[in-house]
Amino acid sequence: MSDDESSLFRGEMKGVKRHIPNRQGLKARPQQSSDPEFEAKRQAAVTEKQADPNYLDTEHVEQVGPHDPLEWKKAGVQEGVYRKLRLGKYDIEASLDLHRLTVAQARQEVFKFIQECQNRQLRAVVITHGKGDRSDTPARIKSFVNHWLQQLPQVLAFHSTQPRHGGVGAVYVLIQKSESSKLSAREKFNAR
Repeated sequence: MSDDESSLFRGEMKGVKRHIPNRQGLKARPQQSSDPEFEAKRQAAVTEKQADPNYLDTEHVEQVGPHDPLEWKKAGVQEGVYRKLRLGKYDIEASLDLHRLTVAQARQEVFKFIQECQNRQLRAVVITHGKGDRSDTPARIKSFVNHWLQQLPQVLAFHSTQPRHGGVGAVYVLIQKSESSKLSAREKFNAR
């Protein structure tokens, strides 16, 4: 390189700082956005996740058919209790209808409904999810209900209902007694 070229190059590079590569690899901090709208959305998402006690997920849900019966029980649930549930022999104490709800709305409703039923010491309830055989995604809500009920620790068992209660478009749900209900039952039993 000649002296003229060197001085020309230095003149063009005047005010430019040398780039020092970040040697920390993956530990490099992500660039912070200065966009206030982006920051507000990010903060709202973080706050929403922290504030939402609903742990029911919407990922990895196994699809069921519109006319498939739903059935599930936790280990330890007696066969006689499950058979009585399956045959619709328990008095239905409450019901929830999920028709015309989005997946997000249904998720919230199922979570609140089961929590409230246990708090009110209700044991046998019905959730009507529909068959979804006329929708673009057949049995979508039904598939999610099948998945969610298995995630809820309060749910002991569920089974598709008898035709008089909706058939494969609804489920009987057996809910675990609340701790206060268990305690009062123990006290009552011990008083005998």
